[in-house]
Amino acid sequence: MEVVSVNVSVPRNVDYEGNTLSTGIFKQPVRGPVYLSKTNLAGDRQADLKNHGGEDKAVYAFSSDHYPYWREVLGPPDLSPGTFGENLTIAGLDESALHIGDQLRIGSCLLEVSQPRVPCFKLGLAVGQKTMPRMFSAHAETGVYLRVLSEGYIAAGDSVTVVRQGASGLSVKALYRAVYDRTCRESQAIMARAVLIPELSRDWKDMLSVRLSRGH
Repeated sequence: MEVVSVNVSVPRNVDYEGNTLSTGIFKQPVRGPVYLSKTNLAGDRQADLKNHGGEDKAVYAFSSDHYPYWREVLGPPDLSPGTFGENLTIAGLDESALHIGDQLRIGSCLLEVSQPRVPCFKLGLAVGQKTMPRMFSAHAETGVYLRVLSEGYIAAGDSVTVVRQGASGLSVKALYRAVYDRTCRESQAIMARAVLIPELSRDWKDMLSVRLSRGH
């Protein structure tokens, strides 16, 4: 795997259904090494701190390998790195091969896979397609959130190496499908397994606990 682009943004106001909305989803590539702290990349900020950011979601990574599919599905839009709101556009990233708790060495940083990404309506704003969040979720290749174990610098061209695989062996895609794909027959078993994974983010543990208690 290799970092294709490092992308950041500050919140900006946009019109949404007649109201003013602040969002940081419009990421733009930056050149050179960028410092990554425990909570975010230098120059990057989130508008909605309830649902974005924090140590469990310090960095969002998405695969450049998915771009051809979405260019074909969405048609004319010229999709460039950062379009899906990702901080790191990574070639070779595969949600089926990455597991909750996997540790990745990128540049001088050590990161850990903490949860899948769940798209919200702002993704529709980013690509100009209201149905995009639903389509993105149905495709089940939504990228990964990473927590920062060791701070440092990341730049385009850096290799991405899995230095330790999470003990659970539960892939990001399998977990996402267990929660959001109604055809997944192993949903209950996977969620019960996932809620016990120490490296899974607190938000996902809480959400899974509620779903399991309701017999989802």
